[in-house]
Amino acid sequence: MSAEASGLHFRVQQSRPIPLRVALHVRPGELMALVGPSGSGKTTTLRVVAGLHRPQQGSIHCDGVTWLDTAAGIHVSPQQRRIGMVFQDYALFPHLSALDNLVVAMDRGTPAERRARALELLGAVRLQGLEHRRPSELSGGQQQRVAVARALAREPRALLLDEPFSAVDMMTRQRLQRELALLRRDIHIPMLLVTHDLQEATALADRICVLHNGNSLQVDDPEELFRHPHSPQVARLLGGHNVFTGTVEHDPSRSELLRWGAYRLELGRSTGLPHGTEVQWFVPDSDIILHRRGRPSRGERENPVSGTVEDCVELGAQTSVTLRCHGTDMTLRLTVSTHAAHRNDLAPGVEATVSLIAEGIHLMPGER
Repeated sequence: MSAEASGLHFRVQQSRPIPLRVALHVRPGELMALVGPSGSGKTTTLRVVAGLHRPQQGSIHCDGVTWLDTAAGIHVSPQQRRIGMVFQDYALFPHLSALDNLVVAMDRGTPAERRARALELLGAVRLQGLEHRRPSELSGGQQQRVAVARALAREPRALLLDEPFSAVDMMTRQRLQRELALLRRDIHIPMLLVTHDLQEATALADRICVLHNGNSLQVDDPEELFRHPHSPQVARLLGGHNVFTGTVEHDPSRSELLRWGAYRLELGRSTGLPHGTEVQWFVPDSDIILHRRGRPSRGERENPVSGTVEDCVELGAQTSVTLRCHGTDMTLRLTVSTHAAHRNDLAPGVEATVSLIAEGIHLMPGER
């Protein structure tokens, strides 16, 4: 089977009840995260893939097998698609043991073979010795592991996870994320994860799809997505605050520059855009470097921007700083360690200087 035909191919469009316009290709063994605000179409997308919702138009193919083709009138049932699905609320049978929850999901092999396979899967999620406990006798994290094992017990062609860690505490959530990361090394099927947690998506996913109002705005690996969003909308949906308007300038002695208010900012790469082109631009928090007060920094010569601290909010070991920049009347938001904030006496009304690393400045031409 060709690389183009393998994996999960998904292209759907509908105007109601929830608008949806999404096109995805999830490769075998790849985990793709769907992120976006509530109502963006994440769970609806999962339901369409599972066969639980029929869209107005579209097609779905998995490893060359057609699950949906509205033009040809094809709609394969959820049972025939062999989807493994892990729900938010686990959806375990309360009257069955962990072992029997897995066995009942299987439709292949003799009873002895099913039981042996179920024990093997429970061992893979570290539930040895708990096989005969019912869901009410298991912790939330243990129930979640049973749900994952049950999804895999179906020998699925694709694995769908709908906010699988949202109902557990933070420590359990981190353990389950680690266990999923370990477990997926042996899973060679397409995986789709719906999550509101951007950190979770970044930690677990090979690629991330940003959804908004039912539209897939950008699909990329986490590093590319967070550093090079396609539009200001994507940047803001991913928590980026530092999106501004500027103008490209050509300087024979300094190559291309970005005019931003009173500043002429160096760019890390050539844009090829004509002189005077207005652009939206973005700089990630990680590429804003605070200058140490009274002590030269390596970043002193790279796009220094001075301003007045507007607010300074301590969030444990990190402090969020808003800087009102001189010469632009715009604000930059950056995060520094609380130790660095104290060392530099950062507080509202204090003057501070930062550098905007040239390689981190990302232009988004044509976006207003």
